[in-house]
Amino acid sequence: MTDFRIGHGYDVHRLTAGRKLVLGGVQIDYPLGLLGHSDADVLLHAIMDSLLGAAALGDIGKHFPDSDEQYRGISSMKLFSQVLNLLSAHGYSIGNIDATIIAQKPKLLPYIETMRQNIANSAGLTPDCVNIKATTTEQLGFCGREEGIACHAVCLIYTEKQK
Repeated sequence: MTDFRIGHGYDVHRLTAGRKLVLGGVQIDYPLGLLGHSDADVLLHAIMDSLLGAAALGDIGKHFPDSDEQYRGISSMKLFSQVLNLLSAHGYSIGNIDATIIAQKPKLLPYIETMRQNIANSAGLTPDCVNIKATTTEQLGFCGREEGIACHAVCLIYTEKQK
């Protein structure tokens, strides 16, 4: 019997000067970056939370607390790798990932394919199992005022269970 599970993740970080903007492990050419304890990659944070949630393993705050200095400035790709190892250790495989980045600026279309490749390669998936979209809020709310960037992600994971 195959056990399927669905997870949802959400993350948001404030845009600020003096930081690099990294999404999906890709450095984006933009004068502002996201504020956070790690590299503040909202895309990977939302994806990791969706995966951990689907497996009922908590969230990234539980596994990588901002009170732990070993995670200060760490690449979220490294954290993603640890989440993938945790899922594997619990017998889970990823079926697919779908994410939506919410940002008024910058325009992300030129970077999305590289983000998809990064995530698929890290997770051992084909790119057709990873979908990333970007949208604006038509200048409404904190994303529309260019104060921050948010991301929603959903995933499907599965495991083979004995009856």
